[in-house]
This record gives sequence, C-alpha cells and structure tokens, in this order.
Amino acid sequence: MEQVALTRLQANEADFDSLVGPHLEAGYRTALAILRNPDEANDAVQEAAFKAWRRIGQLNDEGAVRAWFLAIVANQCRSTRRTRWWSVIRLPHLEAGAQDFPSDATDIGRALAKLPREDRLALFLHFYLDLPLEEVGTVLGLSAAGAKTRVYRAAKKLRPDLEMS
Repeated sequence: MEQVALTRLQANEADFDSLVGPHLEAGYRTALAILRNPDEANDAVQEAAFKAWRRIGQLNDEGAVRAWFLAIVANQCRSTRRTRWWSVIRLPHLEAGAQDFPSDATDIGRALAKLPREDRLALFLHFYLDLPLEEVGTVLGLSAAGAKTRVYRAAKKLRPDLEMS
C-alpha cells in the first residue's frame, strides 16, 4: 500500500513539475514586476508554487496552467504587500534584479514607476511576457475585454512621459 501511495506521489511530482516548471521564470518576473525586490519575488514564487501544488486538483484545463499559476503568483504578491511588515520594514532595493525589469534610472523605468501597480502589471504581462489578453485577464481577475481596456489605458498613461521633446 505504501509503495502505491509513494508511486502516485512521485507521479504527481513529475506531473506538477512538467505543468508548472516551465512557468516558474515567468512567475518570478511577474513577482519582480509587482514587488520590485528580487528576494521578495523569490519568496513569493516559492509560496505560490506551494499553493499551486496544494490546489492542482482545481485546475480544469491543462492549457490554462500559465494563467492559473501567474494568477496565484500575483495574488501572493498582493498578499505580501498587504502584510503589516511590508510597509514597516523594507530592505534596500538590490541591483541584482535590475536586468530583469527596467530600472527606475531609464526613461521607461521612470514612466512605469509612475503608474499604479495594477496598470504596470497589465503592461508587463501583455508586452513583456507576451501573454494573450485572455490570460492577462485571468491573472488580473478581469475579463479579456477588461484586460484589453486596462492595457490600453495604461499604455495611454505612459505616452506623455515617453514622448520626445
């Protein structure tokens, strides 16, 4: 009996790794875009992977794994930002993650930093991770039309800061 349970567990680990493993890098980049701290992003992705492991039974469509996992990552990042200690104790931003996302020192980085977090995330998901609007909507908790509107409005907010004078 133990051997059968162990074999199922190993098969589940392999299934989970083959489903979620390819999306860990996108999860990290998403977490970094939200949290803007590489260590916090790593922690959020690890916690999100654990939550995904526990909720793998809720996944109905294997084709929607990326959006499902990124939604878990985004929710974990939102939870992290809501914690009491997030606003009290902040470690200085490490430059190690600067190559993963535009830094605030560039024109685009400064323009993105001015946007609200959810607008920045919508642009990141659609243009940087190249997610279709349906998946952007899933991650943000919006319909595809809502995601399209969010991306359009966020890009429109960026234009004045990026125009050449």
